[in-house]
Amino acid sequence: MSEPKILPAELKRWADQRIGRAVTVRNASHERPSSRVWRLEGCDGVRFYLKVSPSQTAFTRESLAYESAVPALGAGRAPQLVDSHAGELALLLTAVPGAPVKELNLTAGEHRSVHQQAGALIAQLHQAGDLRGEDRAAAETALASAADGAEKHLARAGERINADERRLVRDCAERLRHVGRMPVGLIHGDNQPRNWLWSRVDQRLALVDFERSRPAATVQDLVNLAAGQWLDHPDRMQAFFLGFGRQLTEDEHYALRCLTALDAASCLAWGPDNDDPFVTARGRRTLDLLMREDRP
Repeated sequence: MSEPKILPAELKRWADQRIGRAVTVRNASHERPSSRVWRLEGCDGVRFYLKVSPSQTAFTRESLAYESAVPALGAGRAPQLVDSHAGELALLLTAVPGAPVKELNLTAGEHRSVHQQAGALIAQLHQAGDLRGEDRAAAETALASAADGAEKHLARAGERINADERRLVRDCAERLRHVGRMPVGLIHGDNQPRNWLWSRVDQRLALVDFERSRPAATVQDLVNLAAGQWLDHPDRMQAFFLGFGRQLTEDEHYALRCLTALDAASCLAWGPDNDDPFVTARGRRTLDLLMREDRP
């Protein structure tokens, strides 16, 4: 286990000036080295989170999301931005009720409720982003940009992906360049249960962690779910789309399949190098399934 991450004194002073003196500070970072998050609590029991972004890009993306689209989700459905410190890449956020869904032992019915609410919130987020100019151009070329990353993933994965699987990934990348027009919007970018907080008290879901949000084809927000939860739990997928308010178009279904192939290559490139068996297993399972589908 890694050493606890200590909140720098300068950032503690900055936060105290904005929310009042925090009497308790607890490390709330994930295990990955780039995660730097602390939970602050004042004498009145009100909680906040201070997050230091892993990069300038992540800070810019998350700041813009909190300033523009996230408020459209409604009170208690996502943190609110209290203030940001560009020099330190720091964000000071309100806390929302709940615990990460991946850490909870939920009933089948609760899982369906979670996915239905997730579908509704993600749809709201997609619609809240008013994409114009460069943002719209980026969204409309996002699938081609995803395809451009295929060779990098294949090179890094090396012998973890065999020759037939490489042909499949390259074929999917090429097909992505020629799909029809896709609905676009501001996507969450890491839409999965680890970034969903479920409050059992009021049966409400909230979204967190918008550092990967960006203008894109909205179908790209479904890759993590399609390659994970939905494979074993089609009822959760049905619940999600009930909340989402529409089914995918034929072109979106086609694109999603291709995107899961690229995701598998990414998982097999990143997972073993970062000692993450879950990500590695997801990539291997996806490729195995796609290879079986492609056989006559």
